[in-house]
Parts: sequence; C-alpha cells; structure tokens
Amino acid sequence: MLKKDDKKNEKKREKEIDKLVKKLTLDEKIAMIHGASLFRSGAVERLGIPAIETSDGPMGVRAEFMDDRWIPLGNQDDMVSYLPSNSALASSWNTELAYKTGRILGAEARGRGKDVILAPGINIKRDPLCGRNFEYMSEDPALTRAFVVPFIKGVQENDVAACVKHFAVNVQETDRLMVDEEIDERTLYELYLPAFKAAVQEAETYSVMGAYNKINGTHCCENKKLLDEILRKEWGFDGAVISDWGGVHKTKEAAACSMDLEMSIFPDFDDYKLANPLKELVEKGEVSEDAVDAKVRNLLRMMYRLKMIGSKKDSRKAGVYNAPEHREAVLHAAEESMVLLKNENHILPLDAKKIKKLAVIGANAVTLHSNGGGSAEIKALYEISPLAGLKMYLGGNIEVVYVPGYYVPAKPKTFEVNWQAASLDDLKNTTVGQPPRDEAGEADAHRKGEEERLAQIERDKIEIHEKNQALFEQALALAKDADAVIFVGGLNHDYDCEGSDRPDMKLPYEQDLLIDELLKVRKDTILTFVGGSPVEMPWREQAQTILWSYYAGMETGNAFAKIIFGEVNPSGKLAETFPAKYEDCVTAKNGQFGNWGKIALEEGLYCGYRYYDRQRIKPAFCFGYGLSYTNFEYSGLTLKAEKGKDVKLTFTVKNVGKQAGAETAQIYIAPIAAQVDRPDKELKTFAKVELGAGRSKKVSLTLKQEDFMYFDTQLHKFIADAGDYEILVGASCEDIRLRGIATLS
Repeated sequence: MLKKDDKKNEKKREKEIDKLVKKLTLDEKIAMIHGASLFRSGAVERLGIPAIETSDGPMGVRAEFMDDRWIPLGNQDDMVSYLPSNSALASSWNTELAYKTGRILGAEARGRGKDVILAPGINIKRDPLCGRNFEYMSEDPALTRAFVVPFIKGVQENDVAACVKHFAVNVQETDRLMVDEEIDERTLYELYLPAFKAAVQEAETYSVMGAYNKINGTHCCENKKLLDEILRKEWGFDGAVISDWGGVHKTKEAAACSMDLEMSIFPDFDDYKLANPLKELVEKGEVSEDAVDAKVRNLLRMMYRLKMIGSKKDSRKAGVYNAPEHREAVLHAAEESMVLLKNENHILPLDAKKIKKLAVIGANAVTLHSNGGGSAEIKALYEISPLAGLKMYLGGNIEVVYVPGYYVPAKPKTFEVNWQAASLDDLKNTTVGQPPRDEAGEADAHRKGEEERLAQIERDKIEIHEKNQALFEQALALAKDADAVIFVGGLNHDYDCEGSDRPDMKLPYEQDLLIDELLKVRKDTILTFVGGSPVEMPWREQAQTILWSYYAGMETGNAFAKIIFGEVNPSGKLAETFPAKYEDCVTAKNGQFGNWGKIALEEGLYCGYRYYDRQRIKPAFCFGYGLSYTNFEYSGLTLKAEKGKDVKLTFTVKNVGKQAGAETAQIYIAPIAAQVDRPDKELKTFAKVELGAGRSKKVSLTLKQEDFMYFDTQLHKFIADAGDYEILVGASCEDIRLRGIATLS
C-alpha cells in the first residue's frame, strides 16, 4: 500500500502527466512511442520531454552505435565493466551479489547517460541448447525470483529503469520472430510467470520488454491477455512496456494493447508500426487517440520516476562507470559463481610450493568472451583470461606453459551484415530506406541462414580434425612433462549466442577426444570449463577433478586462479540440471524444441529437475549441486506451523572440515497425498551460510502459505490445499539431509 505522502505525490504526478498529454499534438505523441534511432525514442523538445536512451545489456552497458545502422561509433570512452552473466550470478546462490551487480549495472548505465538498461533476462531454461541460456538465471522459478528482485532494486537505485525480459516464455532462438508456443495456463502461471510477477510487484520494475515469440497464436508484443489482463490488470503494472527490437508486427493489434514503445533494428523509423501507419489509422478513426494517450502516459510515468522530467529533475543521480569498487564486486561474484563438480583425491586446491612446471591446455584459457553473444556483447575495459589469472597469481616463480590443445576456427567480425540484422531477416545493408517488410520472406531467409550456419559448422569440423592432430600431440607431450596439468575448455559465443540455438550438447572442436587422451597420460588432469549452458561429459567417470565456470566477467581469470590454488573456497552450486546426455532431456524426448513454426510445451510443469525426479533419470550433475574444499553437516530440524498457514523452520549447519567455507541449504516442499498432480518436490527458499572451520550456525527460514500453492485453472488463482507436506532440507535437490512434516489447516 502507498503511504499518504506517496499517494499525494502520485496524484500530483498524474495531474502533471495529464496536462502534458493535453499539450501534445498527435505527431508528438506518435514520435514518443517509437524509435527515432536504434536505441532512442523520439523527444518533444517544445515541452521539455527528452528522448528515452536505452542500451543493452545483461552483462554491462553496450558500446555506442550509430543512430541508423548497426555499426559501433568506435569511441574510446564507452568501455565498461564486464559483469558476470546471469547464469554465473545465479550459481552463486547469493542474492546480495545480485543486488550489488544490479547496482553496478545501473550506475554504469547512468554514467553512460542511459535511461533504460535492457536487463535482466529471466526466462526459464527449458532446454540446454537454447542459445541465450547464458543470459538467463535458472530452470527454477523460485531461484529466478529470488535473484531478479534484488537485481532490479540495485539497478533502479541509480535512477535508471530496469527492463526485465523477455515477457514471456522466450525459450528458443530458432524461428524466434515467428515461433508459436502452445502452453497451458497452469504451466504458464507456475513456471514461466512467477519471476516476472515478482519483478513487477516486489522489485517494482519501471519497464518490461515484450518477447519475440507468439504464445498460443498471438505475438507477445500484441498480446492483450499477456500485456493487458495479466501484466496490467492482475499485477497492477503501470510502467512502460517496450518491444524487443523488431517484435511488433501489426499496427492495429499493437495499438490496441499495452505496448508502449516500439523499437526495431531497421532505420526506417517513420515507417515503424507505431509510427506513420498508426497515425494514419488514428486519422481514419480506426484507432482511438485515447489508445495513443495511454501509451504516452505510461512512458511519461517512467520518465517521472527516473527524474527525467518533473520537479525532481535537478536531483537525478549521476552515475559512474569503471569504478575500482565495481571491479572488486565483480571479482567477488566470479569467485562465488564457479562450481566445483568433482574433486576426487582432493587434487584441488593445488599447492604452488610443489609445482615447478604447470601445463595449461585449451583454447578457453586465452579466449576473451566479452565481445560476443549477441546483445550481451560488451566493450570491456579489460578481461582477465584464466591463463592470465594463473600467471598473475603465481608471479613468475613457476614455469607456466600454454598450448591451445584444439583448433578453433576464426570468425572475423564484420559490420557489413551485422548479426542483429541478420538474426532477424535477410537485411543486406543498414542504410536508410528499407523496402517494405515481408515477414514470410524474412522467416524463410532466417531458416536459410540457420541452415547455412549448421552447414558451416560441418565444414569447420573437417578443418578442425585436420589441424587437431598436431595440436593434440603437442598437448599430450606437454602434459607428460609437467608437474600439474590444467585443461581449460568449454564453449564460446559461437555457440552461446543470441539468434541461434546450439546444434547439440557436445563439446565442440573435438575436445572430448583430447580430454580422453589427456586422462590416459595424466589421470590427475584438472578439467575446467567456461561456458553458458550444460555440455555432455562422457569422460566424467574417468575424470578426478572438474571445475565449471559460466561467463563470469572481467575478473574471471583472477577468480579462477584463487580457486585453483585455494585462496578461495568454491561455493557455487548449479542453478540448472546438467543431463548426462541430451537424449535424457524432456524436450529431446517430446521433440518440442528448436522446431520452426510451432512448439508445444507438452511437458507442462515437468521442466528441469522436476522432470528428472518424476522419471527417475539420473543426471550427470543435479540442480543445486556443488562441492567445497570442506564438508558440512546438517542437524536439528524443527518445524512450527503458525496459524495453519506459514511454517517456520530452524536447523543447524556445521562446517566439519579444516577450512572456512560457505554452504547453501536448499528448502524443498513435497506434498503428501496431493489433490492434483504436482511435482515430486519444488524449491521454495534457501540460505547461504558462511562458516569458519569447526563452526556451526542455526538457520531460521519461513515458508509462507504461497509457497504451498498451485494454480487452480478453474478458479483462476493460486490455492493451497490443506494437508501434510514433507519439508526437505538439502545440499542439492538429490542430497536431502533433513526431513520433516508440516500440516496446513
């Protein structure tokens, strides 16, 4: 509820907005609701209404582009902090880091003069092959919700709007402009909407981005059920809805729903759907000017909140980018994000005093990832690679020898046909004056482009195989001659990328072959990986040590070295399941991923660990899993139901090892004798606990009534059935340490 003063201010603001709207001409209103450049809306200088300056993205503020073409300006003043990907952030299971990272992103966006930062990405990870999974947080709505709220609050503290995306059910890149996703109402409300609802009602996000895809036959950016009924009416959102770039297809439909600002990748700004075509419909009386006014009001309301206009304009916060404290926070987030998957015989941490020659093998030891991935690309102030981090940490006292191990074909970057345009249609140049759009032709061109991309991958495999023979021999010779061997492999942004999905879940560039050979000559090879989504690990039973890192930002190398040599105790846990093989995935079994035209989310609620639980399929590494250099014990679970609704639980976590560490205790609920079909268990809350060696701590958490609810489609609301629920406290979704039963009245 608003306080009295807030209500008074709100009433005053709305009156000022009404006055402005009445002063605006139709041309001025139209100018405000569509792009006037690739990242800027139209301004109304006559009334002091500025343009809205937007920028990607989820891993930092993107470089400056020309107004009318996808070509960077080439400035030297737009290098910024490269932040951990949302996948890395969620793997920390530390919501305070989400807040700090959001605060950095907001400060740097404001420092660069931006009003809206197009982040965070919170779509549910349905299939490990989705090209943009690295931008998203988790397969689980509760974990995503827990991270999105502090992240948005951190961004918006800086008088910058977060633009949470992509609303909604954006689960694949294949045919991303036109794919129609069939989804039942319960699955939509229980899995794919909770984090967005929290972004609106708890974080109070100032803007939301409409997704490219269709839901049940209607594009998200023209979807009255999604934008009007759910977002506006049910959740009470009164901020701005911004289209994904190129997400609006029909003028009348977009005008009739709560789509406030149309952005696109084309430079024919006056011909956008909410530009001259809308003006013509208004003048013909086919669209009411009131519909335009509603969009303008929503944009003006966001501007007031950002202090772009109004009486508080002079008090708008100034930002800062590339501040030293930003780099410190990025390092801390990277340290907590890395996940130790295996550590037999305690090979890690390494003891530098026992090593004279260290072999580092693998292209990802030197690959810089900041400048790739699509709209997540960053012009980083710097990026420390794993090899650089190791050398910096060791300080020259140990001989560090690097060889690439495997061949990665070079992909030269060109701006003649930018990925942003190419990923949407067959745009051949980025000059002003495009021909009329042919959406069927665009989809066909996109399909042909995807076919060519896959064909190029096959051609690359031949070249890779030929060049790998010599590289393998070099790597194996080095491994035999070193005191310790670190392999750094994984994925890159040729695979984790906007606009296309991965062809399979295997490691590219014949890495599996090299790993097999390395383990034969050095079974103690430390296998480490950088990537944005799960990979198959057919050699995992033979491997003794596996360390996984998502794209962890500019300080990746320093965090990597600190973990390898034990200065930092790893505490990351997986925010998604790593299947043993792609064929185990529900989407592989039902064939409803990566299809053109239409997909059906046939699995319903059984996404991620919910599916593996129900089908009793053992993954390679389960949701919530991650090792430490120490061990933890759980004890003393007590449950107390308050008024038959909320449940308070307490338990103790003890560090029984010899060094300090952090453990994330995860709370799942499992209905007993459920009245409707429900997953075997579902994550509801968690706590990350830092403990010194031998220390223990009592953890107190509360499960609220809403945590026991499911969506009733007949009543169209969430309800909680009375009855018994098993409360599970675990170190992962499989490693359940404590159990108890709570009864809801």
